[in-house]
Amino acid sequence: MQQQSVVDALDLRIHGMSCTACATRIERAVGKIAGVSGVSVHYAAKSAYITYSPEQTTPASIMERIGQLGFQAFLYGKEGDGDAELDSLRVRVFVSMLFTLPLLWTMAHHYEWLSGIPVPLLFQEPLLQFVLAAIIQFFIGMPFYFGAFYALRERVANMDVLVAIGTTAAFAYSYISMMKGGPLYFETSAVVITAVLLGKLLEASASARVMKENDSFASLQANEAVVVRGGSRERVPLVRVRVGDQLVAAVNEPLPADGVIIEGHSSFDESFLTGESALVTRTAGDQVYAGTILRGQELRIRVTALGKATMLSRIAALTRQAQATKSSIGRRVDRISGIFVPVMLLLSLGTLLLWLLWLEPGNWGTASIHALAVLLAACPCALGLAAPISLVLATGKLARRGIVMKEAGALERLAQLDTIVLDKTGTLTEGKPALTEVSALSGSPSALLRVAASAEAGSQHPFAMALKDAARRSGLVLPQSSDYQSFPGKGIEAVVEGKRVEIGNAGFAAERGWQMNRIVLRFAERREAAGETVIYAAIGGECAGAFAFTDQVKRTSTEAVAAMADEGIRLLLATGDHQAAALTVAETTGIARADVYASMLPEHKAELIRKLQADGRVTAMVGDGWNDAPALAAADVGIAMGGGTEAALDAGHMTLLRSRLTGIYEAHQISKLTVRNIRQNLGFALLYNTIIIPFAAFGGIEPWMAGTAMALSSVSVVLNALRLNGQMNRFLRSRGQI
Repeated sequence: MQQQSVVDALDLRIHGMSCTACATRIERAVGKIAGVSGVSVHYAAKSAYITYSPEQTTPASIMERIGQLGFQAFLYGKEGDGDAELDSLRVRVFVSMLFTLPLLWTMAHHYEWLSGIPVPLLFQEPLLQFVLAAIIQFFIGMPFYFGAFYALRERVANMDVLVAIGTTAAFAYSYISMMKGGPLYFETSAVVITAVLLGKLLEASASARVMKENDSFASLQANEAVVVRGGSRERVPLVRVRVGDQLVAAVNEPLPADGVIIEGHSSFDESFLTGESALVTRTAGDQVYAGTILRGQELRIRVTALGKATMLSRIAALTRQAQATKSSIGRRVDRISGIFVPVMLLLSLGTLLLWLLWLEPGNWGTASIHALAVLLAACPCALGLAAPISLVLATGKLARRGIVMKEAGALERLAQLDTIVLDKTGTLTEGKPALTEVSALSGSPSALLRVAASAEAGSQHPFAMALKDAARRSGLVLPQSSDYQSFPGKGIEAVVEGKRVEIGNAGFAAERGWQMNRIVLRFAERREAAGETVIYAAIGGECAGAFAFTDQVKRTSTEAVAAMADEGIRLLLATGDHQAAALTVAETTGIARADVYASMLPEHKAELIRKLQADGRVTAMVGDGWNDAPALAAADVGIAMGGGTEAALDAGHMTLLRSRLTGIYEAHQISKLTVRNIRQNLGFALLYNTIIIPFAAFGGIEPWMAGTAMALSSVSVVLNALRLNGQMNRFLRSRGQI
């Protein structure tokens, strides 16, 4: 069998992007590197998420290629983070405004309604105007030239190309006019550059605010830890801590690492992990996680994971991954943006010819001004920002509710859901079944329990855990087992004390040809009629008895089923359990009997998902991640019920860290708010271009007005996206969740 190649992920911060076309350029260039399997660049977040094969390329070579495009790439969390780029932009805006003010003052000479404003003689000096405009054009505006150079070298056009061409043309026209003794228009290029920079500053500031608000995990990352070594305590940098070390967990401080409590008990705030504000009690032997906050007495923990391996870091990385990926709306917008700039360059040329040959033949000045206005009005930044900002807000909000999205597309598909397929154990029920009765055909029930618990020693399945818990409570000493083998959705087998022990459901028993005794059959019929689950055991190929389990329905399941049904979503129950147990849970939660599918193997659940999709249904699968992996992968949205377990992070398109079904309803409502907000943003951006470009082409606005409007359109989209945060908060407040 051919070995599957290893795929690594690279999480980068990118400096130097001026618009969404820059992000598209990076995606195209990096996507051509051998070994790179996926690239998603997020302009608003100034980030990139890249998957690659370490056998074919390295992070250094990928970052070098990005550098060749004219950008700077930094590993997330390294020296590239911070506000240096934003601070630099602030300085450029301040200096540009300072030098533009005298030129702006001279505009009074160009308009009759401003003729009463006196203009100092010094500001009317052509040489001074030329010097001020040149400083703004070729020093303050130099990054536009660099950006345009790198873009054109890659045979693409971006905002830098538009600004560089437009302002250079305006500056050159003013210079020629000055040489001929004509009127001076140096303020045109200077005001445009200042307006564009001011707009970029407002946009960048708003985007930075969004990113900081949604990177709440960063505040939970500790840099130091108190380590117990040689009987004494020592505060050391976290980089010096190793797995296996003993740490002192301080009260009211986030834990610096994942670990296991060595002794004692205390209360913890695990809200970052589950979205639940109520404190939980953890005691010796319990797993605790980095970022959770100790609220009771001081504890000692043994470190089990550090750095990127902690649950906190994994959740933060998955959230950044979701924010860096693109939804289908985002991909469509990228395609539009890719052709937008070249089309606008042609439209600007058409405007020049229209005025030069028809409207005012031979008047190069007027034709150039109107062509420049079209050029400056035509940046697609507002379009490119329409989806990413809203998606960042939504994924960040969901992550703080214990709902981890792994890709932006899943959030978009979630809004379109009309069918949800639910597993039973661990999804609708608590997932912590308890053993209620044992039926043994020979020997005592405790003897059969002892052998079965030993055979299940290597399993983490909920029923296996129930058997082991019952054996421990009974004080049974378990013998060693070997040759353990699992058959997902069916059962297990192992060797205990030299005998082959098999444990599984009725289908597994029939497949193995066990002869069922009437005593066992009556036991199963009686317990299943009561809504319990029965599994069977065989020793040496002969049926030895059966076990009955009960699993309580979660309090939130009935509420969630009713809420989603009110939204018009069809809910189906698909379980590997027996029909009677499945119908009992369906009746309790309000799922129709006709929508219950029992005795389903993992592959049967996946087939059910595909059948629903073939009927045109947008389908989600909700499962615990143990036996539901095929169905989770096949669904439009695969939702893993985590219960706070790390394994659930690897399953599905989204994970509910707190195992409550109401989280799906909340995620569905937030996804609908998000998609609506994105559509509003797109509508505004398209409306802006529809209105402003004809005005610019037919002389309705000056170039500096067009440049200002272009910049402010991006700001308006960001501000509208920020409204989403308030809408999500109002929804959660209405449910008493915040």
